[in-house]
Amino acid sequence: MIVYEVSIEVDRASAAPYLDWLREHVAQILRIDGFVQAQLYERCDIPDDAPRCGFVVTYQLRDQAALAAYLANHAAGLRADGERRFGGRFSATRRVLRELD
Repeated sequence: MIVYEVSIEVDRASAAPYLDWLREHVAQILRIDGFVQAQLYERCDIPDDAPRCGFVVTYQLRDQAALAAYLANHAAGLRADGERRFGGRFSATRRVLRELD
């Protein structure tokens, strides 16, 4: 099992519309072959009075090949949609985790 984690910081003024978009974005990704499930989290390590808030999405994928196919065939277009809608108002970092026996 592979976990693909996306950590997001978004301007507080854009947080509500971004979260609405993010929920649909996650649902769209889950329709891609190889994605098993996803969890959406709100980050609790960012102070309430900070100018940005944060979310984390963890996706579980069947295997490394499924992640490679996603990155090669889908990631650029899906990321571009977020940039088109919210460019300059959010940032995202990603990491990949592999389950150990």
